[in-house]
Amino acid sequence: MIMKKMKFFLFFGLFLLSINGFAKDPNFYVFLCFGQSNMEGNARIEAQDTIVDSRFQVLEATDCANLGRTKGKWYPAVPPLCRCKTGLTPADYFGRTLVANLPEKVKIGIINVSIGGCKIELFDKDHYQSYLATAPQWMLNMVKDYDGNPYGRLVEMAKLAQKDGVIKGILIHQGESNTNDTLWTKKVKLVYDNLMKDLKLKPKKVPLLAGELVSADQGGACASMNAIIGTLPKVIPNSYVISSAGCPAAKDHLHFLAEGYRTLGKRYAIKMLSLLGYPVADIK
Repeated sequence: MIMKKMKFFLFFGLFLLSINGFAKDPNFYVFLCFGQSNMEGNARIEAQDTIVDSRFQVLEATDCANLGRTKGKWYPAVPPLCRCKTGLTPADYFGRTLVANLPEKVKIGIINVSIGGCKIELFDKDHYQSYLATAPQWMLNMVKDYDGNPYGRLVEMAKLAQKDGVIKGILIHQGESNTNDTLWTKKVKLVYDNLMKDLKLKPKKVPLLAGELVSADQGGACASMNAIIGTLPKVIPNSYVISSAGCPAAKDHLHFLAEGYRTLGKRYAIKMLSLLGYPVADIK
């Protein structure tokens, strides 16, 4: 009888150990990021951008020998956070602002799969191939880094991340290539709904934050698209629009300067902090 009890407790102990060894951390908040060049990161990375809290991590979505990073592994979120030679992105200061204002037990993880110049159609898992059939070679070269399927890579990395943490939200910055497309909101909803289904997420628990394009006050070349982006919450109830007003823009009037990315990223974070239930009056 004693031996049976000992075997039971030994087995139960090993069972608990195995669970703990593979359990995800509820305090590891993961965020998915996708879009085109502004989410990819267009501004030059400056010295101040290279100092990162170890609680802020990036799940590398491509193999980057130049950075010493391997696809599917977590690293300190020193930019670039998208592909191997991209620039500063709103995701950088989104994550930094979160870790500076959340309890120390909370870690932040970013997955960023973005392609400069792409339409939202590239992330439509059922029709992306027809879109790529007429895409320029320079875009195809970037898409190759994701084995030809950016949406598929985003889902692949997200499933890996779900073993370690909890997906708390999705960030999108896209629209320049869909300027004045009145169906854009429905196309974004299709991508969002697919992510919810493929990752077994609940829409009420996973907000979508959409950043405005370079604003009219900065001479934004695609500023007219912001009116369409502003209607996204009517199509996706748990979505929120992040203002780009006053965010300094580059000379091309399409991209932001580094200062603009820092400000925009902080605004994404302020909204997310409020959604997570944290006070935002004294954001660091």
